[in-house]
Amino acid sequence: MDGATMRAGIYVHIPFCVRKCAYCDFSSYPGLQSLFAPYVGAVRAEAEAAQERWAAVGFDTAYLGGGTPTALPAALLAEVLDACYGRLALQPGSEVTVEANPGTVDADGLRALRTAGASRLSLGFQSLDDDELAVLGRMHSAAGAVEALALAREAGFDNVSVDLMFGLPGQRLADWRTTLARTLDLRPEHLSLYALTVEEETPLASGIACGALPAPDEDLAADMYEAAMEMLAEAGYAHYEISNWARRVPDEDASPLALPRLASRHNVKYWRNGPYLGLGAAAYSYDGAARYGNVRHPREYIRRIAAGESPIAERETPDEALRMGETMMLGLRLTAGVSHADFEARFGRSLEEAYGPVIEEFREAGLLERDAAGIRLTVRGRLLGNRVFGAFLP
Repeated sequence: MDGATMRAGIYVHIPFCVRKCAYCDFSSYPGLQSLFAPYVGAVRAEAEAAQERWAAVGFDTAYLGGGTPTALPAALLAEVLDACYGRLALQPGSEVTVEANPGTVDADGLRALRTAGASRLSLGFQSLDDDELAVLGRMHSAAGAVEALALAREAGFDNVSVDLMFGLPGQRLADWRTTLARTLDLRPEHLSLYALTVEEETPLASGIACGALPAPDEDLAADMYEAAMEMLAEAGYAHYEISNWARRVPDEDASPLALPRLASRHNVKYWRNGPYLGLGAAAYSYDGAARYGNVRHPREYIRRIAAGESPIAERETPDEALRMGETMMLGLRLTAGVSHADFEARFGRSLEEAYGPVIEEFREAGLLERDAAGIRLTVRGRLLGNRVFGAFLP
C-alpha cells in the first residue's frame, strides 16, 4: 500500500501531564486541570469541522499521544474516542492506541478506555531500574510499570506496546540487558526502543552541563542497540523499523521484509509518508499534498476553536523533490525499505532514475542493499541511518 492510496490515521495530541520528565521537550503542560474539559470540547469541535474534508479518504487507525493522555480522566478520554468513532467515522475494528504513563493508570480507568474503543495501549516504561527512572524524572517505579501492564491485561488489552530508553547517564550495558530481559518476561506485543536524546533547556541537559550527570556515551549506546537486536530476535520479535519490534504471531509471514501483524499500523502510515489528520494543540496533519500544524498552547487552541477561528498556525506545501525525499527518509526507517513498485506508482519515475548515484554510493559503503523488491538499510546502516537519510533530501 503506498501513501497515495492508504486510508488516513487520526492523531489526537493531549498536551497535559502530571509533571514534566527531566528529558522532555514535548508540547506538554502540567497543572492545567481547569483546561481538561474545555480542551476535549475543542477537539470534538475540530473533529466535526474536519469530517467533510476527510470523508473521501476515511480512517482506519487512531492514536492518542502527548503529553500524557491518561492524565485526563477516563471519561474525557472516552469523549475523544467517541469523536473519532462518531464524527470522523472511524470504523469498529480499527487500531486505536492510547499512550499511558504507568503512574497515571488504574483498573477502572483502563476498563473504561477499553469499553470506549481503545484497542491498543502504549505504556511508557522507559526503564525497569528505579535509579534510572529517578534520573529521568519519571513518576512511577519499576514495580509500578509491571503492575500497570498487569492491570492492562485484566482490563482486556491484548495488544500492549512498551517504550524503553537506552544510553542513559550512568547506564551500563548489563543494566540495559536486565531491563530488556525483565520486559521480555512480560511478553508485550510490541516494543519501541529509543536512544536518549539530550534536548537543550531541559533539567537533564542542565544536569549534564554542570557535571552532576555523565554525558551519554554514543559508542555504548550503539552496543546497547546491537544487544537489543540480538535479544529481541532470540525472543521472537520482528525488527520492522529502526526503533520498533513486534512479537511474531503463529502462521504469519516470517520474511524479514514482511510487516508483522502486531506492528503499529498507525505509525506505519508516517513511515510510508501517508495521510493523517492531527487534532488538538501542536498536532500536525498531512493530506498527501500539504502539511498543517496547529497552534501549540492548549489555551490558545481552545480560544481559537471557541471563536470559530482556524487552529492552524503553520502550513507547508512540499514540492515533488521534497515529497520524494521525505518518502525515502521515512521509508528507509522500515526494515522492508522502499519498494521499487510503490515509489514508481507514486511519483512516476523509478528509484534509479531519481536517486541512482546516491543509492550506489551507500550500497558501496555497506549502508544500503538493493534487490528486485526495493532498497533498504543494512544492519550496519541502521546504526548510521541519519547519515543516509539526509542524502535523499533536496
